[in-house]
Amino acid sequence: MSSKNEIGKTKRSTDNMIDDAIAQQNDWLENRRLYARRFLKKLNIFARPSKKEIEPKPAPKPAKEQNNRKSVLRSYWFPIVCILLLLFILIWVLFIRTSAPQRVVIVPVVQDTVTQVITEKDAPAFDIVRIEHDGNIVVAGRWAKNKNVSILINGKIVATERTNADGEFVYAPKKPLAPGNYTLSLIGADTNMKSSNKVFLYISERGYENSVSLLMTPKGSTVLQAPSMVYGDDLTVSKIDYLENGRVIVTGDAMPRLRVSLWLDGKYMGYAHVSNYRHYGLGADLGKLESGREYTIGVRMHDGDGRTIANIEHTFTMPEMTGDDDTFYTVRRGDCLWIIARNFMRRGVLFSMIADRNHIENPDLIFPKQKLQIPVITK
Repeated sequence: MSSKNEIGKTKRSTDNMIDDAIAQQNDWLENRRLYARRFLKKLNIFARPSKKEIEPKPAPKPAKEQNNRKSVLRSYWFPIVCILLLLFILIWVLFIRTSAPQRVVIVPVVQDTVTQVITEKDAPAFDIVRIEHDGNIVVAGRWAKNKNVSILINGKIVATERTNADGEFVYAPKKPLAPGNYTLSLIGADTNMKSSNKVFLYISERGYENSVSLLMTPKGSTVLQAPSMVYGDDLTVSKIDYLENGRVIVTGDAMPRLRVSLWLDGKYMGYAHVSNYRHYGLGADLGKLESGREYTIGVRMHDGDGRTIANIEHTFTMPEMTGDDDTFYTVRRGDCLWIIARNFMRRGVLFSMIADRNHIENPDLIFPKQKLQIPVITK
């Protein structure tokens, strides 16, 4: 009996422990539900009413409504302020600012501060390019006011000068230029605007008296400084060709970039310009010259004003022609087939005939001292 009583007591105590544990767990779960419900109510996030809340909620009091409004304002005050500020700016721009009266301010005119509009017409230009007694040069020109102008000699910048309030500048190198040919140009350093005109300089070995300064424009050349002294070898005639068709070609040397003219018995027959390398070629139709008759051919060199500064005359007796055989010409530095064809054949477009006769593949490529056979055209 004693053993059975002990076993029954043990079983009853175990059941009590299980019941206590289940009761504690239910209490814990209930407490958790209550805590979660309170938390959701505080956050006001879709709190579900419990099954116990069967009775309807009482109407909110006015004080609670004011508290809710205050909480909303506290939460969204910053975006509300931003929206009001944007509305104020929009109203000010659309209505207040446009309707405000315009103020007229009179500003005194200041000449030096006015922005200059530079066009191609106002590109840097030369006024004077003079060769001095010591062989040095002086360059004077003009451009926009208070601007930088670069001087180029043979395509290279040698100096940059600043124009004054009148738009003028002067440049003089420290050392004289060596004898030879030079091309001067200008470029606006501030806008990279190039001058449309250039100056050609011929510095003679004999000094400034025999040197030339020419202003080259798209319309032609103008002498800025003509030679004051001319020597015998400044104008020479090296060859005179008379063709069967009555055309004469005179070649020789003269001062570069000047103009030479051809005369027959005092009658003007035509002109040509001297190249940079001092060579010239003159072609003119003299007509049929009578055999045994005496003629005088003259070549004159002119300055920029058209005045004759040198003259060569050659008197000869016309011999009998031996036929219409082709003539020959020796190429000189600066020659091209176009000029040779124009002198010998009247028209430069006939240069292809010279190229074909001499088996020249590239008409743009001929060499000094190259001997060319020139076909003679009778008509």
